[in-house]
This record gives sequence, C-alpha cells and structure tokens, in this order.
Amino acid sequence: MFILEEFNSIGNQFIAELRDVAVQGDRLRFRKNLERIGEILAYEISKSLPYLPKEIQTPLAKTKANIPSVNPVIFAVLRAGLPFYQGFLNFFDKAESGFIGAFREEGPGEIKIHLGYHASPSLEGKTLILTDPMLATGKSFIRSIESILTHGRPEIIHIAAIIASPDGIKYIKDHLKIPHQLWIGAVDESLNEKSYIVPGLGDAGDLAFGEKL
Repeated sequence: MFILEEFNSIGNQFIAELRDVAVQGDRLRFRKNLERIGEILAYEISKSLPYLPKEIQTPLAKTKANIPSVNPVIFAVLRAGLPFYQGFLNFFDKAESGFIGAFREEGPGEIKIHLGYHASPSLEGKTLILTDPMLATGKSFIRSIESILTHGRPEIIHIAAIIASPDGIKYIKDHLKIPHQLWIGAVDESLNEKSYIVPGLGDAGDLAFGEKL
C-alpha cells in the first residue's frame, strides 16, 4: 500500500488545504486540489505499470524511451470522484474511462450502499484504476467493484483514495480477492458513529459541488 503523506512532498499541502475549514469555502480550489492529488497518485501508479522500449525520431537523430505498454481503464465514482478522476485522466490521456454512481443510505443500523448510473468499456485482462476521494467503510468500493466486474475481469485493480480509514482498508483487503493495490493520500484515525472519517475533511461531494437536497 502506498501512502502519499508518509513522504514529504507538495501533496501534503494539497491534502492540508482540502481539510482546512478556512480554505474549503473556495470550491474551485477544493476541486483543483482533488485534481492535483489525482495527478500525483497517477504518477506513482505509473511506476508500477509494465514498460517497453520505443524508438523515437528526433529532428537530429533516433533515440529510445521506455513507454507504458498498457493503457489503464480509469473509473470515476460519482460525484465526488469527478475532479479526482480528472487528475488521473490528465496523466493517462490515452486511457479508457468508466463511471458509476454509488451512494450510501444514511440512517440507523447497517449502512446500505446503492448504485446508480453505470457505464464501462470491456475490462477483460486490463488494468483498472478505481478513483474515489474517500475510503470510509470500504463498502461502496466493494459494491462498485462487484458491479464493474460484470464487464470483465481485470488483470489488476488499483484503488485510489485521498483519505482512508483503517476500517475501510481492512474491509477491502478482506473482501477483494482480485489482485489489487491501494494508493492513498493519508490514512486517518477512525470512523465516527455515522461512519465518517475522523479527522477527515467532511463531505467531499458537497465541498466540491454544493450541498444536496
């Protein structure tokens, strides 16, 4: 598991601004920071991909460069995942894309996850990157993956989140049997009684796009 916050980088500033109530009121900045962290995690994921040499003709001579030999499929979990997903697409600009709507039903008792809009290319044998800023209980990730797998079995799933809870990480490890790797911005302390990540950053979707009715 890769955790961005374990290393000193400009990514720490972007995560700090996402959390800071004095900065969160600027929605444009909030969305941009989601996108920036997506770009950073995309770069880190790119190091794990297979590469092949390619001959390049410059204006002066021929040279070689190692180029990724696969183009991933990037999945956005709507709606908070859209700016985060855009950061990945900025770097993997030849990638295919998929979209899924996942939301949890608030209330007493066990959390229920509901799925909505779903569009996907074939995933058979491909590299899948699933992007969602918040990994709280892990249940929406698993439900989303179960739905996504109706479009084929990927070779590997890269799960990317900005803030994660230990409970959510454990839930994914316990329930996801396909080869996978986690790419996280920061791992927080716990979940509260409403299953929100603490200290977290609040509702990423509302902060990016406005409160829901």
